[in-house]
This record gives sequence, C-alpha cells and structure tokens, in this order.
Amino acid sequence: MDGEQIMKDLLIMGIFGIALYVFFKVMTKEPILPWKEKDTSSDTNTNVKRKSKKKKHEVQMEQEAQLFEDLFKDVKDISNHMIRFNDNSFTLIGEVEPVNYFLKSQSEQEAIDTVFESWLASLNYHVGFYLQNRFIDISEPIENMTKSMKDSEDLNEAALSFGQSMIEDLVKWQTSSPRYETKRYLIFTHKVNIGEINADSKEELEEKIIEKAFAELMRRLNSAKAQLRKAEINVTLLPTEGIYDLLYHTFNRRKAVKQRFKDMVEQEKNSLYVTADQSDERIEAVKEAIEENEIQENRQETTQQERAS
Repeated sequence: MDGEQIMKDLLIMGIFGIALYVFFKVMTKEPILPWKEKDTSSDTNTNVKRKSKKKKHEVQMEQEAQLFEDLFKDVKDISNHMIRFNDNSFTLIGEVEPVNYFLKSQSEQEAIDTVFESWLASLNYHVGFYLQNRFIDISEPIENMTKSMKDSEDLNEAALSFGQSMIEDLVKWQTSSPRYETKRYLIFTHKVNIGEINADSKEELEEKIIEKAFAELMRRLNSAKAQLRKAEINVTLLPTEGIYDLLYHTFNRRKAVKQRFKDMVEQEKNSLYVTADQSDERIEAVKEAIEENEIQENRQETTQQERAS
C-alpha cells in the first residue's frame, strides 16, 4: 500500500509539473516540444506593429512653431475695404442684419424663402457665407446709459437709483455666464486680369487694379443688398476697420471682450509712438512732413520777430 501511495503521489506531481511546463511555454510564446523551432515571425510582426504605432505618436521637439504671419502669407494688403491677395484676387465682405424668421407668419416665411432662393438662383459667381459667434459685449450701451444719467439734470433720486440698479444687473447678467451672439457675413471674391488693363506707369496700374476690383465687388454687394432688402434682410459694406475687427475676434475670442479692438485703435491714435509695423515709404513721408512743419514754424517765428522789431 505504501508503494502504491508513493506512485500515486509521484504521478500527481508529474502531471502538475507538466502543467506548469506547458503554462510557462505558452506564456513565453515558445514551442512546447523542445525539438521544434520557435516561430519568430509573429513576434517580429508584433514588434513592427508596436514600433509603427509608437512612431505615429512621436512628436519632434526640435520642430519650430509656425509663425502667426504664415497664416497670412497669401495676403498682400488689407485696405480700401478689401482684402488683397498676392495673385490679385480681392475679397469684399458684407455684414448681414438678418430678419427674425421664426417670429414671422407662415406666409411671411414663405416670402422670405422665395426671395432668398431667387437671389441664389441669379448668382453666376461664388459667394461665401461666414458665421462668427462672439461673446455679447454690452459695455458700450452701459457707458451711454451712465453718461446720459450723469448729463440729465431733471432726474430725481428714485430714477437715478433705479437706473444704477439696472446697470448693475446688466453687468451681473453679462459676467454671470458666457453669452454669445452670431454675426453673419457675405464674402465676395473677384480676381482681376491684369492683361485687360492699360496703364502708363506702375502707380497707374495699381490704381486701376484697385478701382476695377472695388467696382466689380461693390456691384455684387449692391445686387445682394437690393435683392435681400425685399426679405427685410439688410446688407452693409464692412469697412477696412471692420475687417480688422472681424479678424481680431477670430483669433482673440475671449480677450476681445475685455480688450476691444476699438479701444486699441483709440489708444494707438493717442499714443506718442506708433507701435505697428510701418513701411519705408511711410516713414520717409512722416520725416518729410516733420521737416516741412519745422520749416513753417521757423518762418512764423522769423515773421513774428520782424514784426516785433
């Protein structure tokens, strides 16, 4: 009986050892039978896949950041209420004041749809639509209200306290949570063919290019304005300063509420030194204007001295 018990224990230990051996070979991905070669193709494939996955997420730390000016490398100038590109393409933007569509009746909505669809069907050129969500800025109306309250002399104490409390409520309403408004724009683009323009000098050619582009784009803007006016949709020209303001809100969405573009323009006008980049021609013109002003002041001083003597 002791011999049989020993054999049973040895057999159980052998089975347990074989099971551990098979489990170890499976975990290490090695062949169970020792005389068979190890299949390295699957390992190499998995390593290649892992390396390829790692390469996808690798970031080159030495790569230089793209400059902000590179976003406008195709833009030549923003002036004359247009954006001019290097290939003599011009873009003019019209600001749209939409109608409150959902407050209209069914027949009025159908009339608006008909006018808008007829305008779209009449187009034989490309028109872009641009929507911009901005934070609501009511600082200017609040300033006007405060100024009118200070300037009014016939307001009693009750009216003044009511107006002050209303202004405080408006400020709290604006700062309590972010609130947005949507600005809508129509974008008209036209490319000028220089070969069709006759000019005697480079300056005359530049003037004619700008005049031709502005005339064509204004024709398109006025056509849209006349058509959409029937649907109570007002379209106005976005001036040069408005284009800069539009781009300023595009790249400074949150900061544009506290640091308004209009305030920056006023600060620039009243600053002692101009901080914007200036061309060499403008710098020379400013120097000539300063010299002429000094000459005129010297002449006035000499004439005053002669009169006094």
